[in-house]
Amino acid sequence: MCRQRSLRMRTQSQICPLPDIQSTANQLEQYDVLVDQIVSVRPSLCSLTLEAEVMAVDCGVFVDWSQMGDVSHDATPGKIEYKDFKELKQHARSGQWAKNHSQRSAVYQQLLKALPCRTVTPDAAVYRDIVGSANSKRNPSAYLLPEFVDGVAVPRYCLKAESVGSVHAVISCIAGQFPDISYCPSLPAVTALLLHWSADEAQCFESVSRMLACNEPGRRLLDQTFLAYQSACMTFGDLVHKYCPGAHKLMVATATDVLEVYSDWQRWVLGDLPFSFAARVMDVYLVEGYKVLYRVALAILKFYRKQRSAATSSALTKQDSAAIRSDIQAFVQNIGKSVTPEKLLEKAFSIRLFSRKEITLLQLANEKSLQQKGITVKQKRQNVQLAVNADNFSSEIVSAKEIRDIWSWIPERFALCQPQLLFTTSTHGCSLNRFYSHCEGYEPTLMLLRTTDGEMCGAFLSTDWEERKRGGNKLSFFGTGECFVFKMKPEMERYEWVIIKHPELANSSQAVDDEQTGANDNGGPKSLETPATDASHLSPFLSARHFNLNSRNTSMFMAGNVDSIIIGGGEGNALYIDSELNHGRTERCLTFDNPPLCAESFQIALLEVWGFKDAMAS
Repeated sequence: MCRQRSLRMRTQSQICPLPDIQSTANQLEQYDVLVDQIVSVRPSLCSLTLEAEVMAVDCGVFVDWSQMGDVSHDATPGKIEYKDFKELKQHARSGQWAKNHSQRSAVYQQLLKALPCRTVTPDAAVYRDIVGSANSKRNPSAYLLPEFVDGVAVPRYCLKAESVGSVHAVISCIAGQFPDISYCPSLPAVTALLLHWSADEAQCFESVSRMLACNEPGRRLLDQTFLAYQSACMTFGDLVHKYCPGAHKLMVATATDVLEVYSDWQRWVLGDLPFSFAARVMDVYLVEGYKVLYRVALAILKFYRKQRSAATSSALTKQDSAAIRSDIQAFVQNIGKSVTPEKLLEKAFSIRLFSRKEITLLQLANEKSLQQKGITVKQKRQNVQLAVNADNFSSEIVSAKEIRDIWSWIPERFALCQPQLLFTTSTHGCSLNRFYSHCEGYEPTLMLLRTTDGEMCGAFLSTDWEERKRGGNKLSFFGTGECFVFKMKPEMERYEWVIIKHPELANSSQAVDDEQTGANDNGGPKSLETPATDASHLSPFLSARHFNLNSRNTSMFMAGNVDSIIIGGGEGNALYIDSELNHGRTERCLTFDNPPLCAESFQIALLEVWGFKDAMAS
C-alpha cells in the first residue's frame, strides 16, 4: 500500500506552459481577451465557507515561544468562518489573526485546502509513508537542501533550533515529489514560515505541496523555474521604474548594476523580513496571491530610499552593487527600528498599482524576451551597465555615462541588449526616406538629437517605424505605453505615458470608432486606432488600441509619413521633425504631459537612432 502510494505520487501532471505573446495586433487582442477570461475567475474562496474546527492538536510544537512576544499560544481560535471574501481580505490586511496563533493556523489550513490543485498532489499521508510521522529532532545535514534552492539557507524566524532540521526534511521530500521544480529559492522561507502553524512535518509538507501544485488559471504562488524567477525580477524592475521613480533614481545613482540589486526583491520579503513582518505578509499573500509580494517589495524600497535620503546629505556616489545589496538587506532585517508591520502594509497597499492581469502580461513579455535570448536555466547574467561598454560605444551626442543613465530607463526585457547605431545624419544625411530605410525592421529604438544651440533631448520608441505604413499616406499614430521622451539638460528628466501616473484619465465608459480622423494643431491629417479593452486593466507595453481610452488626447505615441515624424500628441507634439531632418519644434503634449524638451522651435545639428542589439548573440 505505502509503496503503491509513493509510486503514484511521483507521477506528476504536466504544467501547461503560459501562452506566448505575439507581435501582431490580432494575436495580442486575442491574448488580451484570454487573460480577461482568466483573471475574471473569482477566487474559489469567495463561495467557500471556512468551517470552524476544534483545535485538537498543538500547532506550535516547532515554535520557540520565548521569541513570539504577545502572541497567544493556547487561546481558543477566534473567527475562522468566512462567507464573504471581502471580509476575509479585510481581516488579512488588518492583522486580525496576528495575536492568536491557533486562529491563524486554522485559517491558513482552510485557505490552503481551498486551493485548486493538480489532480495528483502529494498529501500528508505521502510524507508519513516516505519520511515517517515522528517530530523528533532531525539533523539538517542528513537532509541536504536540493540544488533548486540555489544555496539559500533556511531562515529560522521564531522556530526552535532543532526545528530547522524539520524544514530540511520537508524540503528534501518535496524535491523527490516535485521533479519538475528546477529553481525555487523562496521555498526555504515559505516552508519555515508554514512550519510555525503546522501540527507536524506532514501537515507542513501538504501545505507547501498545495502551494506548488496550485493550478488555478492566472494564479501562481511560487516561481518554480529559473525562467519564471528571472522574468519576475525583470517585472519587478519594470514596476520600480514606473511606480517608485525616486527609489529607482537612487539605485541608478548609487549601484553599478541596478538589475543585480533588484534580483534580491523576493529575498527581501521571504527571508530578510523579521518574523512579525513576514507573518503579516503571509496573511495577505495566502488570500490575495503573488502580487502582494511585489507590493511589499516596492514598499520596502520606498522606506529604504527615505532612510537613505535622510542619512545622506552629501552627493551620492557609485558603489559596488554587492555593497548596496548588503545595505538593503541590513535595512530589511532591522526594519522594525523604523517601521511597524502595519505601516509597511499600509504603504504597500497605498501604491496605485496594477492588476493581476498586468503582472501576467509583463511576466509573459519578459519570459519571451529571456527565451529568445536562450536564457531558461540559471547562468551568469550580463551586467546591464557593462552592455554599454565605453570602449565600444561612440556617439556624437551623448557620453557613455549619459547613455548608461538613459539605458536604466528602458524596460527590463531589453536589459541584455547593447546599443547599436542604426542611423546618424552625419553619415547617412538629412533625409527622412533614409531615416526610415535604416530604422525599419528594428524595435524598440532610441532617438537622440542635438540642436544647433547645444540642447539635447530624445525619445524611446517601442514600435517599428514600418508600422506607419498601415495608415497609408495618413499620419497614423501607433506605438505603446512604454514610449517616453526625455531631455538631457539642465537635468536629465524622463516623461512617461501620462496614463501610468494618472490612470483616472483613462476613459473606460466611452466607446469609440476604430479610427478617429481630424486636424492636428498644424493643420495636417491624423488618424487614431482606438482601444477595445477595459481600461481598468492597464499594461503599458500593449498598444493603445487595447485600452478604451480617450485616444485623441492621451495615446498618441508616434507617427510618421513622407512629410514628418511626430512623437507625442494631444494639444501639441513632444517632438515634431520635418522631412529634411533639419527643423523641429517641441511643445507640451497630453500623451506624455511633458514641458518643451528644448527651445520650442529649433534647428537640428545632429540626429542619431540607436537599436538594441542582443548582447548574448554577439
